Amino acid sequence: MRILLVEDNVELANWIAKLLRTDKFAVDCVHDGEDADHVLRINEYSLVILDLSLPGMDGLEVLRRLRQRNSDVPVIILTANSSLRGRITGLDEGADDYLAKPFEITELEARIRVQLRRAANRAAPILQFGDLSLDARTREFTLAGHPLPLPPREHAVLEFLIHKPGKTVSKSQISGSVFDFDDEADESAIEVYVHRLRKKLEGSRVQIRTLRGLGYALHADET
Repeated sequence: MRILLVEDNVELANWIAKLLRTDKFAVDCVHDGEDADHVLRINEYSLVILDLSLPGMDGLEVLRRLRQRNSDVPVIILTANSSLRGRITGLDEGADDYLAKPFEITELEARIRVQLRRAANRAAPILQFGDLSLDARTREFTLAGHPLPLPPREHAVLEFLIHKPGKTVSKSQISGSVFDFDDEADESAIEVYVHRLRKKLEGSRVQIRTLRGLGYALHADET
């Protein structure tokens, strides 16, 4: 899953991003409102963490424009303004949650989990494909009823594929879900992750098929 973090304090942004990446998230960081508005127009995110006091364009305007485009991506506001009026204004503009600075990273992580669970419950909380399943609330895979722990990058690739079951997706599409802005995106690395996943899926009813020149597709045997 890919998160957009909009925070003008670069040191704070880097600290938050580093910790969230250990939770298997790809995290893009931008530091002003205009950049945030731009990337939200051209990229898809599972969640946005948005500071309100931003140079160029304030966070409320970024949020207002996002909701005007009918995006329902969850948004958690971070701000030093913890007044009741400030919270109400943010929520009225379409924010899903509000966290005042300073905060504990464990609280932010908990609030992220809550918002992702709510988003998953609006869709299907359990994604099932053959004997592979993903609990969208906990982001845990099981294969034939047994836990399937995966390293972060392999987890991200399989998570992307199970959200598009049976559909062919290109390396560049998968790369966009695996690598964030701070990574040097290497589409050839996707081949390595797919190779490792195939070995872990051996003996199951699920396969990752290669369509030459097009990309990959998750396939499930009927029997």
